[in-house]
Amino acid sequence: MESTKTPGEMSRRQFLSTVGKLGGGAAVFSVMGTLGLLSPETLKAADFVPPDKNDLSMGKRGGKKIVILGAGIAGMTAAYELGQAGYDCTILEARARSGGRIWSVRRGTTVAETGSPKQVARFADGLYFNAGPMRIPQFHVTMEYIRKFGIPIEPFNNVNDHAYYYNENAGELSGKKIRKREAKADVRGYVTELMAKAVNQPALDLPLTADEKEKLVAYLRTEGGLDADLFYKGTSRGGYKDEPGAKLDAGVIRDPFSLNAILNSGFGNYLSSEYSYDQQMMMFHPVGGIDAIPDAFEKRLKGKIQFHSEVTEIKQSENGVTVLYKHLGTGEALKVEADYCICTIPLSVLKSIKADFSPEMKKAIDSIGYASAGKIGLQFKRRFWEEDEQIYGGNTLTNMDISSIYYPPTGYMQKKGLLLGYYAFGGNADNIGAMSYQEREAHALRQGAKIHPQYHQEFEASFSVDWKKIKYNLGGWVSYTGDQRKTVYPTLCKPDRRVYLAGEHMSYITAWMAGGIESARAVVTEIHERVMKE
Repeated sequence: MESTKTPGEMSRRQFLSTVGKLGGGAAVFSVMGTLGLLSPETLKAADFVPPDKNDLSMGKRGGKKIVILGAGIAGMTAAYELGQAGYDCTILEARARSGGRIWSVRRGTTVAETGSPKQVARFADGLYFNAGPMRIPQFHVTMEYIRKFGIPIEPFNNVNDHAYYYNENAGELSGKKIRKREAKADVRGYVTELMAKAVNQPALDLPLTADEKEKLVAYLRTEGGLDADLFYKGTSRGGYKDEPGAKLDAGVIRDPFSLNAILNSGFGNYLSSEYSYDQQMMMFHPVGGIDAIPDAFEKRLKGKIQFHSEVTEIKQSENGVTVLYKHLGTGEALKVEADYCICTIPLSVLKSIKADFSPEMKKAIDSIGYASAGKIGLQFKRRFWEEDEQIYGGNTLTNMDISSIYYPPTGYMQKKGLLLGYYAFGGNADNIGAMSYQEREAHALRQGAKIHPQYHQEFEASFSVDWKKIKYNLGGWVSYTGDQRKTVYPTLCKPDRRVYLAGEHMSYITAWMAGGIESARAVVTEIHERVMKE
């Protein structure tokens, strides 16, 4: 096509580029919104505006009934916000507890995974591990409800450079536990050395002036701890082989690993996980267990949650929704009728529930997969990681199939302790999940003892979870492909007549509590706007 601009006319792209140079990305976003270049789906309100109770008159709009399927974080958020606005909400929950995947395992906790016998937690009083979510980024909407409900929280130190990297089949450092700070200092040092020496190479053709190249090299020297000749020879960042002491004892800095050793170790592959947007160094968790969050919601939803209620069918009519369910205690077949339904049941479970969804919606639900994930809590009679190795919180990462060990970010200096013996994903989670409870325990102890030889002597009890075998979840979190986000996801986002879907699977914040909360609040807004138009 030929251009229709008159001479000297600035294109929108050129204009936005100029704005960006002056004011950055935020300026571009703002101007694009003003010009109408963003679709409504792209624009996100700065704050959620709850429905106003005064909007509902006592006439046609008053007393609208909403049935919510699932008492996880999404279901309870929806019930809370709608209830505040005067809607009549009922939550059907198959379990005997609220929270869904928000689950703190304590002494006496029981679960029977599909195809397995019942497992009973035998942890000491006061000890627990969070089988699902365990940490909260500072900027997630979850913190808003924590503040609103007055839930006590404490730091979750997500990164600890005094913990270890341990890889096998990785060159000369195979089978050796290396403090994270050692590996990080060496990776950063050698990479910046190579970059600094390459800056002045003509082959790179860097678009920099001589002065800018000088500034870049100065930065790289500082970043990598390079000497005046741009060589990395080790720094105190990586620790000492002889720690500093009193008087004239300045200590002896450790010798760095060789470039070949550190490259072949694979340790550098772990660094990027700590740079990801939602994996900050400082995160938070509720004091005493992550289930303090659903407990706080539940206290504000008294009489609204019907436990032991397993949904068997969802039926719609022109004027409402009927949900059939079975009470798991009495076996009685029951039903509830409502004007609208918010379904927060994971798609992995929902696909097996009878429903008169449209063919398009049914096909979308059936097509979505869920991630494999598993955890094990290991109780030890002595906190050897603190006493012997000075590790307080954070995690150790490994290429063994246990993947990681998380040290408790609470209860420091106490006698006993409970750490996360593995947090496995994908194929590793499937392999471990196929084992019996006892085999998982033995596997976690066997691999973990390669890093902490104290394991076998100090071990007391375990409790493991394979999320693909937890009946009302059948997976850790939703797992969309890039193509599914473009094709079937928009279908799931739209209501199927009077049924709306919510949950972490209805967000771009999958695997986080915030995803469930954000999706619930979006649906609350949609339903309220629809009611106001009736």
